[in-house]
Amino acid sequence: MARSQQTFGKKEREKQKQKKKQDKRARREERKAEVKDGSLENMMAYIDEFGNITDTPPDPEAKKKQQKIDAANIEINVPKQEDIEEEDPIKEGKVTYFNDSKGYGFIKDLKSQDDFFVHINSAIDPIEQGDKVTFEVEQGLKGPAAVRVKKVE
Repeated sequence: MARSQQTFGKKEREKQKQKKKQDKRARREERKAEVKDGSLENMMAYIDEFGNITDTPPDPEAKKKQQKIDAANIEINVPKQEDIEEEDPIKEGKVTYFNDSKGYGFIKDLKSQDDFFVHINSAIDPIEQGDKVTFEVEQGLKGPAAVRVKKVE
């Protein structure tokens, strides 16, 4: 008689594979049983009027009690702007930095504390660092820039 070709190690590995398959099958059956036990109502989630997720369904009576929306009060377009006070285009500021050799600097608005770029070509009077000036703001290539800059005595 011939001996079996399977060694002890092979037999053990085969037993382990069979046990894993059996465990996997058992877990699958448990999951199926849980799904069957849990009805659809147990798995449902609802959103209340505040946007929170709950497991209780919303009260249909409360929905009826909600106030009715009058279609005439709904505005689809942009509402008209009320009387908006236009700012004075001429602002006052102080030259915080000015480089004569390069011909540019910065002016700080005294009211809003915003900095505006100023070029020597947009200055009516010659200006220096520390001078009080009046100016207007226009959109430049890289942002708002001071134009029509006048020195205040």
